Amino acid sequence: MKNKIISNAKKVVSLEKSAIQSLEQRFADKKFSAAFTEAVELIYKCKGKVVVSGMGKSGIIAQKIVATFNSTGTYSIFMHAADSVHGDLGVLRENDVVILISKSGDTGQIKNLIPVIKSLKLKIIGIVGDVDSELARQSDIVLDVSVKQEACPHNLAPTSSTTTTLVIGDAIAVSLLQLNGFTKENFASFHPGGNLGKKLLLKVQDLMFKNSDIPVVKESAGIKDVIYEISSKRLGCTIVARNKTVRGIITDGDIRRLLEKSLEIKNVKANEIMSKNPKLIPQTLLASNALEIMETNKITSLIVVNPKGKITGLLHIHTLIEHGL
Repeated sequence: MKNKIISNAKKVVSLEKSAIQSLEQRFADKKFSAAFTEAVELIYKCKGKVVVSGMGKSGIIAQKIVATFNSTGTYSIFMHAADSVHGDLGVLRENDVVILISKSGDTGQIKNLIPVIKSLKLKIIGIVGDVDSELARQSDIVLDVSVKQEACPHNLAPTSSTTTTLVIGDAIAVSLLQLNGFTKENFASFHPGGNLGKKLLLKVQDLMFKNSDIPVVKESAGIKDVIYEISSKRLGCTIVARNKTVRGIITDGDIRRLLEKSLEIKNVKANEIMSKNPKLIPQTLLASNALEIMETNKITSLIVVNPKGKITGLLHIHTLIEHGL
């Protein structure tokens, strides 16, 4: 049974791969490439929004295309083909562009939309699996996503066809992204909850420990005070400072190494055991860059300073981990 399952799965992947390759080869056809270019330019110049509609599996793919458009800077909404004739057509406005998706091109609910859309004088981009269908005939621009064979063994369930439709949607979205000069920073602003958003938006000042949470001692502080500061602030280190200017840093590792050398440490002062010239970072630095500095130098904390070199915070690697960086 296991071999049969794997064999069937590989066949599905192979068939869908072939469908995508066939779609790629279609770009060599002047008519298809001209239609694709026209579709992208139409959306690029659109002063309204992009409305995408479909039924069944095509409707689900339409929703994904809408999600990709919106996340890459192209304002778009999904309009359910069946619900549209019961009031949802009210979302259509002047200057909108409509994308209708249908494998057969003769889906009843889609065909019912066409006259209404045309009465509003809106352009229709048809993504169809049959270029001889009603949708293909009525569309201003036709994108042929037909496939020779579905991955379904009965050649019925939309599988290869939905894959090619998804791919053409991605191709349009990425083409628009590049035309619009959409940057990774723009992408991050639309995805503040994702890892990329965090990497490109979170700054050191957003995550650092501030004010009374910063472990800090004077150069003349005794070892008892140093240990207390490290223990009470629970960051594994303390900054040694003079008038908010960094003089050095002492870590719990420094304390352990001191004890390994001698147990007579009660008279030791902070400036005798501190590491001089610790790594300093500006508070406006991206948190992801701070993490790179930590990893490169194999350290767990960085002292944060303002443009004048005064201490404003301490950044610990655990905070970066907690925020998914």
